[in-house]
Amino acid sequence: MKKYLTLVLLFIASLIAFAPTSYAQAKKYESWNAIVDEMDEILNDAYDIYFMTDVERAKARVNEAYFGFYEKHGVERAVMSYISGKRGTDTEYQFAKIKRLMTNGAPNKVVRAEIDTILKMLHQDANELDGKKESGWRVLFASFIIIFREGLEAILVIAAISAYLVRSGNIAMLKVVYMSSVVAVFASILAAIALYTVFDISGANQEIIEGVAMLLATIVLFFISNWMFSKAEAEIWKSYVEGKVQTAVSSGSCLALGFAAFLAVFREGAETILFYQAMITEAKEHIHMVWYGLVIGTIVLAIIFVVIRFGTMKLPIKPFFIGTSILMYIMAIAFAGGGVKELQEADIITVTPVDFVHSIEVLGIYPTIETLLPQVVMIFIVLVSVMYYKFQCNHKNEKW
Repeated sequence: MKKYLTLVLLFIASLIAFAPTSYAQAKKYESWNAIVDEMDEILNDAYDIYFMTDVERAKARVNEAYFGFYEKHGVERAVMSYISGKRGTDTEYQFAKIKRLMTNGAPNKVVRAEIDTILKMLHQDANELDGKKESGWRVLFASFIIIFREGLEAILVIAAISAYLVRSGNIAMLKVVYMSSVVAVFASILAAIALYTVFDISGANQEIIEGVAMLLATIVLFFISNWMFSKAEAEIWKSYVEGKVQTAVSSGSCLALGFAAFLAVFREGAETILFYQAMITEAKEHIHMVWYGLVIGTIVLAIIFVVIRFGTMKLPIKPFFIGTSILMYIMAIAFAGGGVKELQEADIITVTPVDFVHSIEVLGIYPTIETLLPQVVMIFIVLVSVMYYKFQCNHKNEKW
């Protein structure tokens, strides 16, 4: 396992250090305000076009400001790394709100007000980013946040699956999970190259790829969670009586676990690599701090993996299995919200705001009906499933 991890780290390091990137090629602005000034012109032009009743062309200009500047030139990454993830999410939804109003034929003054709002947000963020003196420690922290934020969910999924396989007596199956994770890293690297150097895939299509990957991960994790919980309730006490815990994992289930590990890593892998490529381009004399942040973040994630993978081995068997299932349920629900959000950014799914809900990015909670609805449905299904397995367990205990 160590040799695989070493190989992956070396490959990532060589790619980030030497591969040319679209960020580096496209970067031509000396400040964040310079980028936002150009976005200002585009968004004002979008309003002028909307005023002339050409809705589709107006929306296309809004998309140009978002995908062609906010994402492409790293404003989104900078806001999420140096200001806050919530601020980045709020900005994304403000762009979506403007397009929704245009689609619905909102009055000109309403659209104008929302464009003024996004411009105010963008200029505030640009002023804050330009006002921050670029220090080595700030670069290190931003680098750490990127790998920790993007890698935490993947580590939780892989660690939970690994711990489950060990506790259920299926250690031999671990190699499938680990190899799937390694393959996902290489697939992410290839996807990153394809997205911006080979096929020049647009920002919208990148969001679609990420959204579909997250929704696939949601489905796989959700079924795995149900499967784990059913094993905990229906078979564990029988295993206690027999004096051992040996939950059989079929080849199909093993492949599902491997696929879940693959998707958990791949869903944000390409974007993470591109974030680091952009950061290295911008870091200049602080480039070594990017590497320090990456290494520290990787070590922290490794510690989290070890704690879950080995620290849970001494837990009582039933709480362990149930706890693992709950963790997987939470990850599935978070992925559902995140997947829908990515598709909203790509204009595949509409955006209907819910004003009283605040974004909680780590849980995949976002203030729209479209992201919340599948999560509520999933929670309902989880509760029904738990009650069903509890009933089954009690029924079997009565027989025993």
